[in-house]
Amino acid sequence: MEMHQVRYFLAAAKIRNFTKAAQSCGVSAPSLLRAIGLLEQEFGGALFTRERGNIQLTELGRLALPHLEQISSEAEEAKRRAKTLLDVGRTTLKLGIMCTIAPEHFIKLVDGYRKRNPKVALQILDRNAEQLEAALLAGELDVAIYGIPGDISNDKLHIMPLFREQMVVALPPQHALTRGKEVTVAALNGEPYLERTNCEFAEYGEEVFVERGVTGPTIYASERDDWVLAMVAAGMGYSFLPESTANVPGVAVRPLVEPEFWRQVNLATVRGRPHTPAVGSFVREVMRSKWMGGAAISKRELSEKAPADEDG
Repeated sequence: MEMHQVRYFLAAAKIRNFTKAAQSCGVSAPSLLRAIGLLEQEFGGALFTRERGNIQLTELGRLALPHLEQISSEAEEAKRRAKTLLDVGRTTLKLGIMCTIAPEHFIKLVDGYRKRNPKVALQILDRNAEQLEAALLAGELDVAIYGIPGDISNDKLHIMPLFREQMVVALPPQHALTRGKEVTVAALNGEPYLERTNCEFAEYGEEVFVERGVTGPTIYASERDDWVLAMVAAGMGYSFLPESTANVPGVAVRPLVEPEFWRQVNLATVRGRPHTPAVGSFVREVMRSKWMGGAAISKRELSEKAPADEDG
């Protein structure tokens, strides 16, 4: 069975006239009849009967009709999806970005991607790291940029490291802890805490503090980093956040040590999932971009491996 045979059969079944059906398909009547004849051989019986110049479906034809309509419909849908897949100008890219990453990391990236792919509809969702990973695995996102502390490996995901940055303590400028160049975890015992509820280190950091017997009252909690930092500047307490996010006027920043906390931000896609050309072009744009003043970690790693591979 070939698709043109199905198409000719459906045209004849709808129009009920072989000559007019052939005209609608852009072929001669003998060609249409030959194709339907071959289809009848496959089905093992006549699909049409002639009645007073018109044609009618036989019982076999009526039985075959819904099945051949479904085949035609599924073939058209497959062609539509293939066209979308191969035409980067007609796709939508659903991008997830971790809400705790400073916007300046993405402005040039998004602007560069938009200029090189002006017809791609870019949809951006900002959520915390766990929500982004869940949305990515569920197929709600094509690609996501986020980081989760600890073991970042996930067999279902392809991870491309972009950058690392240290987590710091944000303090009121006149706070006693600003006298040193860094702040230890132990030194924060008893200090009032201003919580960032979207912090990817919340659970991990709490375990470290509990292990060291470090406690203190949480006097404020918010999803918005700018509000938390405003409370820090007002002298209400300290907060814990990425270095790039904490560098704002009116707030003193010190690295947190003993232990240190570092976050790695990655580009993530789902392994084995078919991706549109828009995803490929976005990955190339990410690798072209600067992250924390330098090339993406994964790009540097590839460059470092290249000479060794050639020698090997």
